[in-house]
Amino acid sequence: MSGGPIQNTSLTPGGVIGDGRYRLLARSGVDHRCAAELWRGRDGQLNRDVALTVMVGHPGEQQQLARAKRVAERAMHSSSFTHPGVARVIDVLTPGSGIRWDEGILAMVVAEWTQGTDLADLLTDGPLPAGAASRLLEPLGAAIEGAHHAGLVLGADHPHRIRVASDGRLRLAFPGPRPDAIARDDVKGLGAVLYLLLTGKWALPGGPPEVPVAPTAPDGKVVAPSALQPYVPHELSSVAVRSLEDTSVGGIRTSAAILQVLDRMSASEAQTALLSPVPGESDDGAVWTTERPKAGREHRRKLLISVAVLAIATLAVVVWLGIQIVGFFSDDGGPGGGPTVVVGQSNAPGDSAAPAPPAPAGPVQAASVGVYDVTNQPDNANRANRAVDNNPTTVWQTDNYYQPFPALKPGIGLMAGFAEPVKLASITITSPSAGTVVEIRTASADGVPLQETKVIATATLSAGPTQIQLNAHEPTQHVLIWITKLAGSGRDNKTEIAELVYTRAK
Repeated sequence: MSGGPIQNTSLTPGGVIGDGRYRLLARSGVDHRCAAELWRGRDGQLNRDVALTVMVGHPGEQQQLARAKRVAERAMHSSSFTHPGVARVIDVLTPGSGIRWDEGILAMVVAEWTQGTDLADLLTDGPLPAGAASRLLEPLGAAIEGAHHAGLVLGADHPHRIRVASDGRLRLAFPGPRPDAIARDDVKGLGAVLYLLLTGKWALPGGPPEVPVAPTAPDGKVVAPSALQPYVPHELSSVAVRSLEDTSVGGIRTSAAILQVLDRMSASEAQTALLSPVPGESDDGAVWTTERPKAGREHRRKLLISVAVLAIATLAVVVWLGIQIVGFFSDDGGPGGGPTVVVGQSNAPGDSAAPAPPAPAGPVQAASVGVYDVTNQPDNANRANRAVDNNPTTVWQTDNYYQPFPALKPGIGLMAGFAEPVKLASITITSPSAGTVVEIRTASADGVPLQETKVIATATLSAGPTQIQLNAHEPTQHVLIWITKLAGSGRDNKTEIAELVYTRAK
């Protein structure tokens, strides 16, 4: 996604602008609507990468100069706004204040660099599933909603300005709204990005020339995503189209309305992902019908087969649950008689002969639990308490990562706090995500850096309860379950934790 260049010979890779402070590394895109080039640059003074939104033009053109000045003013106003869904504005430069007239630069917005990939890379293999698109878009939608409440416009209405962050979520990487942009444009941009994720096409004017334009119906309206991709749910397709329409004729005018639908779609996709498809006939391509089913012999045969398969599956689930319940409360230590028991292995250097683990005394309840994330973008932070609610049917889950750890982040975890220092003998983790690798770490406080925590056990989770025996350690009020490897493979890496049970040592 680079688009056509704007005529400015000073903007070339390796060039230095901004009074010699910023070196241009690579162009990320172009927003022709406001004559802005979007670059990845290097701050020579602070030795860090930055995102540069460079407004170019002729300083003698008063109209161009006024538009660039307005962009700079709006970017300066938004510099106090912070949110994981938008890159933080670091500096704003204007002629005489950081840039020179002879560079052909009218203004420049400097923001923190968003590690990750271009939005186009996400669509290399085609449009995304509805659930994945919803989860990706939620942080950007939340950022827009927060900015609008603060009276700000972000300018999230061009695909070149948005990047896929290292945690797999979308982020406004190049802030600096057009001089005439209003809050409604952010809402349209959110709908257009959703449309792009679902169809691979851009539905607003002024988009990149390399991205296909969304088709329109005879009445001039954009064709619904569900008409182009039949698997797209009607509700999600409708919100994408309505966000692009005139608000006076049924259009959506707030990002909050879009966020509600995205949240429902994410929750629905998370629930249905737990269900396995029932074997049967292959899909015949039918998507929706209003006709009553024909009660012929073939139809009855298929129905009987489906009912039989469902009955067998139900019986198998009931039998499995019975075995698990009996085994869980049984004192028999044979196969299937209880949780998988793992003897903790410390990763600390010099622990070749670790002390024997303490004997168990009884369970202790965590006073609090929260998501621990070194990138400050925690996964499902509002659902962390589900891991300690004594209800194994509720789960806390990580986001779905397209690349396994540590490619996108070193890991993620749950930090439990106790009312008083405790010495633990074991931790039992109930999870359906077999293959997940965890480290049990103690910490002196809730928000300490990861390198200041101490590993007292490592384990690979089995499906169901896994009891992890801990090495001897000093009493602590903070215990971290640190996930270093998620369950899954390929572009589907995710872990769920249903319950954490902490057992105190004698």
